[in-house]
Parts: sequence; structure tokens; C-alpha cells
Amino acid sequence: MQWIFGYGSLIWRPDFDFVARRPARVHGWQRRFWQGSHDHRGVPERPGRVVTLVAADGGHCDGMAYQVTAADSARIFDALDHREKNGYQRRDLELHFLDADGGTAPGIVYLAPEGNHAYLGPAEVADIARQIAHSTGPSGRNIDYLIDLAAALRAMNADDEHVFELEHAIREHL
Repeated sequence: MQWIFGYGSLIWRPDFDFVARRPARVHGWQRRFWQGSHDHRGVPERPGRVVTLVAADGGHCDGMAYQVTAADSARIFDALDHREKNGYQRRDLELHFLDADGGTAPGIVYLAPEGNHAYLGPAEVADIARQIAHSTGPSGRNIDYLIDLAAALRAMNADDEHVFELEHAIREHL
């Protein structure tokens, strides 16, 4: 069995079979809209912005962990490698489960490190919001990704100042 940690669209749209799903947290990381999306929520000449994890002392990121069987893992990772191909890499992290059972387990996460070909990095909230508001790609509008992520985090009772601040900025532009 293997755990996969989702902190972006994997929270509400994993698109793979799993045997268990549990809310989880990773420590030492924060979710940020610093990764360009040239293939899903934008196009090469007008990239959208999607989330990645950035190292942050004392930080954490809440998301959803999915347990997959060993028999399914190769197929699932092949599909995720394709889905997360635009600058993302697999990384091993310790997951801290947030449900009543608690505990920890090793897990795999996809993150887009600084310096990858699609990395956009930090920017002012208003600038990120403007870029999100005007980007659309093969997977749909970038604004829908942000709003769906904020809704998924609220459904988990997860607080993410960065996401909610961007959502507020976007809603002011609607």
C-alpha cells in the first residue's frame, strides 16, 4: 500500500481508484500559487497559475491523502506523472493524519520546485489574481481551479490564508 498526498486539484478530483481517503497535513511546507500552468489552466503564451509546495520553517499544508494498492500504484503513478508533467517532481514526505484516528505514514507528493521550466514564483496578490482571472486552458478556467480549491479546503475545515486571500481578490473582480 502507498499513500499519495494531494494539496491542489487532487483534493476534489483525484481521478484514480483508492482504498482509503484521509485528511492529512505535511509540516515544513506551504501551498502557493507560484507554478505556471501551460498545459491545464493556461496555454504557453498565457500561462495560468496553480499551486505547488514551498519550504517554510514552521509552516504546514493541509490536503487529502489517498491510499492505493501496490497492484494499482504503477498505473496510478504513470497517470499522475502525465497529469503533473509541467514541472512537478515526486517527493517523499511524512503525512500527519487529521482525522480521529490520527497517526503518521510516509507518502508521496508532487511538487514543482523553484527553477523548473514553468515556475513563476511569488508575486503580489493582485497580480496573481489578475493572471488567474484571465487564464484558461484545456482543463478549463484558472479561476475555477482557485474557487474549487478554496471550497475543498473549507469542506475540510482547512485554513489557508494564501488561497483565501486570492479567492477574495478574485471575487472582487467578478
